[in-house]
Amino acid sequence: MIRHTDIDVQIQEFAAAIGDREPIAIEGNRTRWSLGGDLQPDVRTLTAPSGIAEYTPAEMTVQVGCGTLVSELHDELAKAGQRTALPERGGTVGGAVVVGQNHMCLLGRGRLRDSVLNVRYVSAEGQIVSCGGPTVKNVSGFDLPRLMVGSLGTLGNLADVILRTNPIPTHSRWLVSDDVDPFAIQKTIYRPSSILWDGTFTWVLLEGSEQAVNEEHDKLSAIAAFEPSTEMPVLPEHRWSVHPNDLRFPGQFGESFVASIGVGTVWGANAQPKRNIEPGVERVASRLKNNFDPTGRLNPGRVPGRI
Repeated sequence: MIRHTDIDVQIQEFAAAIGDREPIAIEGNRTRWSLGGDLQPDVRTLTAPSGIAEYTPAEMTVQVGCGTLVSELHDELAKAGQRTALPERGGTVGGAVVVGQNHMCLLGRGRLRDSVLNVRYVSAEGQIVSCGGPTVKNVSGFDLPRLMVGSLGTLGNLADVILRTNPIPTHSRWLVSDDVDPFAIQKTIYRPSSILWDGTFTWVLLEGSEQAVNEEHDKLSAIAAFEPSTEMPVLPEHRWSVHPNDLRFPGQFGESFVASIGVGTVWGANAQPKRNIEPGVERVASRLKNNFDPTGRLNPGRVPGRI
């Protein structure tokens, strides 16, 4: 077990600073600051606790303050040959969790929502709340950590989280082809870490042991000519979330796009049209918001799911 910082003191100070009144928002590195709408002008901003509190490589879990940069966390985990499902976009751990967007290599790293085991947050009443459990096999209680993922900080002010880690593969190889059906790849090879397609080129990330990567490369070579790639596609500005089958009809995404095959995530030149939320879903979301934040002081102006 590796223990770096006593985060409990930071969290107590964090809760005291938040208090129980006035509009409040937690500021990370502002990499997705405008997502979900603009904050109201009178909102007070704070930063979350930072630092790695406890890291147990053998258990494949890490407890980390939400103000910690994802890059700093991954640098530390890499010393033990591990990583997380958090996307690496220059932001903080807490920012990544409340935004809820998965890593580009979701097929290899897993979904962010599934990797958050425990959350400590400060409620709208200024109370410290802990939910979830410190172990991978925790199944007790309400699954509030998953609820916090993608909430844009509208249900609680995240202080620290316990994340599931996974091993960094010993070998990693990006391949590219301009003569392959991207939708056939998952039927050809076992668990590619990523399949990206821009309408012409298809990139595939293979990870694992050297033997496994070579064998999967041979399987791909049997259906199309693949070459090693050192350059990744540039991701357009707008992120879409669609059903994986909708990727077969890419005209809606604009002139340039990059689609994550098998996932349903697309980065496109056009913004995704506003989706109609079913009335039942809106009622549930409204009730949740009212229960967690009856005075509306948490991130006022932000609405999860708003394009």
